Amino acid sequence: MSFILGIALYLVVRFLVVGFYTVGQNERAVKTIFGRAERFDGMLTSEDPIAISLNEEEKKRYSFPIVKVIGPGLHFKFPWEKIYKTSIATETMNMAFDFEKPNANQGGQRLDAVTHDQLNIGLKGQIRYRVSEKNLYAYFFGIKNPIVHVTGFFVSILRQKIATYTSPEKSTALPLEHEGDTHISDSVSVNDLRKNLREINDSMIEECSSSAARYGIILDASLITGIEPPHEVDSALAAINTAYNNVSSEISLAKASADQTIVLSRRAVEIETLKVQAEVEPLTALYNQLQELKMSGPDVLKNFVRNVKVNTFQKAKRIILERQA
Repeated sequence: MSFILGIALYLVVRFLVVGFYTVGQNERAVKTIFGRAERFDGMLTSEDPIAISLNEEEKKRYSFPIVKVIGPGLHFKFPWEKIYKTSIATETMNMAFDFEKPNANQGGQRLDAVTHDQLNIGLKGQIRYRVSEKNLYAYFFGIKNPIVHVTGFFVSILRQKIATYTSPEKSTALPLEHEGDTHISDSVSVNDLRKNLREINDSMIEECSSSAARYGIILDASLITGIEPPHEVDSALAAINTAYNNVSSEISLAKASADQTIVLSRRAVEIETLKVQAEVEPLTALYNQLQELKMSGPDVLKNFVRNVKVNTFQKAKRIILERQA
């Protein structure tokens, strides 16, 4: 009798006490029954919008069943069921860190890459990622270590991007008046990369958008924060940039001085023009008045001239007349 009671007590503890489990607010879970994950029959990730960035061959390779996701709260499971839980919060990691070889990439501090002009540069930055709720099957069961695959996937795309990257500005020919504005450091890939870090980060997110369908992990952001060229190249670029900045400063000052001189010259011309107009205006008005008087009658102009002479003689203190022979 006691044996039966012991078995009954064990079953109660096994089913009721151990069977309860919780899923946190930032967690999601998947249940397996006899080793098979609960899923929606006939629904595959290859037919879901999550796989829109995959081509047809990749859709066949990364076609996973869509599983039932258990949300936050208190839940119950039977002994033949198993629960797989994971956090869906956004996490950050160093892009140079290698999970399989922690000592690689200078202890996870610098990721080496080669540019199109054969410079061996070091990259520093971070990756933000989170687990995709729509593809938990790939995360739990499709790949042994998803984060290792995602970092390898990201690094391979980044190195390919660095090896083939050229500035968008170079795809458009410069106008003739700006051809002399370029300098030697513009032809060095390191300067292009440094000037276009934001564009590179944005394009990396776009090119890595298929990671959710492949590995069940979403890459939220790529934050490349530093690019370190070889020391000798960096020193040469610094010297070139310093000299170029000094020349540019002198050119800017010369242009400003020339522009100021041109403005002052134009102003002087305007002033002299106004002075001439001021002198010509009374003469033009007098001419028009004399024309009107002449048209009024043959004697009107003579009388006007006579009156002007009289007024002039009255104001004059001394009059000199030509002596008639």
